[in-house]
Amino acid sequence: MKPIRLISGVLTVGFWTLASRVLGVTREILILAFIGPGPLMDAFVAAFRLPNMFRRFFAEGAFNAAFVPIFSKKYEGDEDPLGFARDALNGLAFVLMILSALALVFMPALVWATAEGFVGDDRFPLTVAYGRIIFPYILFISLAALFSGALNATGYFAAAAAAPVLLNIFVIIAMAVGAWLGGDVILWLVWTIPLAGVAQLALVWVAAERAGIRVRPGTPRLTPDMRRLVRVAVPAALAGGVMQINLLVGQQVASQFDKAVGWLYAADRLYQLPLGVVGIAVGIVLLPDLSRRLKAEDDAGARHAFSRAGEMALALTVPAAVALVVIPLPMVSVLFERGATSASDSAAIALAVAVYGLGLPAFVLQKVLQPLFFAREDTRTPFRYAVWAMVVNAVLAVGLVPVLGWLAPALATTAAGWAMVVLLAVGARRIGTSARFDDRFRRRIWRICAASGLMGVILAGTQWALSPFLGMDYWRYPALVLLLFVGMASYGLIGHAVGAFRLSDFRDALRRRRSRDKTQ
Repeated sequence: MKPIRLISGVLTVGFWTLASRVLGVTREILILAFIGPGPLMDAFVAAFRLPNMFRRFFAEGAFNAAFVPIFSKKYEGDEDPLGFARDALNGLAFVLMILSALALVFMPALVWATAEGFVGDDRFPLTVAYGRIIFPYILFISLAALFSGALNATGYFAAAAAAPVLLNIFVIIAMAVGAWLGGDVILWLVWTIPLAGVAQLALVWVAAERAGIRVRPGTPRLTPDMRRLVRVAVPAALAGGVMQINLLVGQQVASQFDKAVGWLYAADRLYQLPLGVVGIAVGIVLLPDLSRRLKAEDDAGARHAFSRAGEMALALTVPAAVALVVIPLPMVSVLFERGATSASDSAAIALAVAVYGLGLPAFVLQKVLQPLFFAREDTRTPFRYAVWAMVVNAVLAVGLVPVLGWLAPALATTAAGWAMVVLLAVGARRIGTSARFDDRFRRRIWRICAASGLMGVILAGTQWALSPFLGMDYWRYPALVLLLFVGMASYGLIGHAVGAFRLSDFRDALRRRRSRDKTQ
């Protein structure tokens, strides 16, 4: 078997995803400063969510959940993986061009279906106009995801992980130039997004060529492999559709409240930072690794890879979740409170961040558990679980509005995330021992939680001590840096002392990666 270095791969993807997420937070800082919560930001968020909604079907979501395992197994068995990738590219491009054309024509209906609360005010025509500019992004980013999936399956993670950085770089530069020229920053923002999609596609296409994955566009063909791909992808698409319904329910509820769409969007971007760096990185690397180990009938290796992925994910995610719950306001106020964003906006965003933080470990565990099913080309089981999670989300998002108001969608999202994890964990036990965490994981998970809890106590005390400085215009920046440093240092020291993790695990992985790089 041609091995994939799990921890090294996660570190590679995690590094580039961290860069992307940090730049993403910078992007949101500029959006909130130049545009701020209000009609323009609500319209942009709703318009940008449309291609991202379909992206879950055709990019990192359903399509890749079906494409990567099949391509990985063909690559492992040397069964014409490039021919399969070519047919998948042609079929995907054909479907996406039809979808894009229909969306441009029926954009008002899409906006009505996803943000009904905008009807009757200025946000509706703005969202329609922005949506028609932004929507073609789905074509470029989905094709880029196909090349990224092929690169990941063959053990090349860097270019695919670096591609999302381009979107944030393009957007940041465009908004800065627009503000400097005195133009309409929102227009600079929306026109830049499809251009960034072209750049992302170009980057991974060139990287694939250099990696020997030479795929050329052509006429779509319905081959037996494509029929197999569709059979696997359709349940995953339905599962993705269920998750999008969750998002739409939340947006529909939030659209009834002034500024709520923007508040929830800003909070979402902040908790997506650790989710992207850890959860998505682990899922991207784990899926092709499990698929190829199953092809090689390496059950022991599959269990080890699954357990180490879960252990690493929670060791990094649980303390991040505690920090989001304990100190959300200092992070939000320092990052976002300037320009068009007021202190009351910061308080609302911080409240949503804390609620999302409660669900962060669940969102990451989903990325660890789902590959157990996807690697076996089982997308139907996660779909059934996603339906139950959708029911939980919808009932809570709508039912809690009289009690929580605009915050109800955030709590519903967190509760649905944990419901999905429970269902995935119970369902995975039926697969066998290869889909169960090993003894080392079970020993360490409780120590990770204990170390994170103690870190939370230290963070709370440090926040109280630094509170005078956190409220000052200039001192708040070094104060936040010091607060986060104290949290990370305390977790590292306590976690190592109680055996939650061993720093040697990461050091050895880095050494293996450097040794591998020198031999290539």
